[in-house]
Amino acid sequence: MKTELRVAVGAAEEAGMLLMRSLGRLRTDQVAQKGISDYVTTLDRAAERVILRKIRRAFPRHRIVAEESGRSARAGASAYEWYVDPIDGTTNYIHQFPAFCVSIGLAHEGRLVLGVIYDPWRGELFHGAAGGGAFCNRRRIRVAGRRSLREGLIATGFPFRIRGRLETYLRSFRAIFRGSSGIRRAGSAALDLAYTACGRLDGFWEMGLSPWDIAAGAFLVQEAGGRVSDFAGGDEYLRHGSVLVANPVIHAQMVRILRPIFPTGR
Repeated sequence: MKTELRVAVGAAEEAGMLLMRSLGRLRTDQVAQKGISDYVTTLDRAAERVILRKIRRAFPRHRIVAEESGRSARAGASAYEWYVDPIDGTTNYIHQFPAFCVSIGLAHEGRLVLGVIYDPWRGELFHGAAGGGAFCNRRRIRVAGRRSLREGLIATGFPFRIRGRLETYLRSFRAIFRGSSGIRRAGSAALDLAYTACGRLDGFWEMGLSPWDIAAGAFLVQEAGGRVSDFAGGDEYLRHGSVLVANPVIHAQMVRILRPIFPTGR
């Protein structure tokens, strides 16, 4: 994974520099609305082109799933598939709210094997490859060691793409809110996952995500000693977009709360 990690880190850093050069300079004609509370900018597309160019140059047979350009099936494709989000937290980026990042994950035969999340505002690079642990700016990171949800700081995201399920989500919000020391919502799932991996957060749950939102951060949580699942403890989170992460003890406590609300895990 050394070459793959080097390419992913280089792509994330180059895309991040591009984002910072244009931060606060977007014109209204450079922002479009894809859906309710779902935006895309010319910088999303430009940063994605940077990332895809580097990946395709190094690994021309690999498949890529990217937020703005969708899934690309390469001729004679290998068992490797990249997940690319050029700006996770686009709305934050538009408003210059400091919670956005570049997220790049890699799976081999359906198993996550690499994750890179780059926060260009803070200059923080979260990265890891299979079996090698997780790191922030080359320092090893681990999930927090708290043993009780009651002491935990938990993050979430609002289901703005699936507002018809808002009431179900609010049931889970109330349950976790009452059982934890606090809830945060910053607007970047990838950063929430990275912060869980490094122990700043004790857990995170969100529904209605896409695989490019989840892949890199979920891998980093696993490499940092955490657990990743859907809301019922299953492993279909990449497919249906409902994800729960925490250290093993708090993860089990959250599953006990969420499973009755989401019996199918999503």
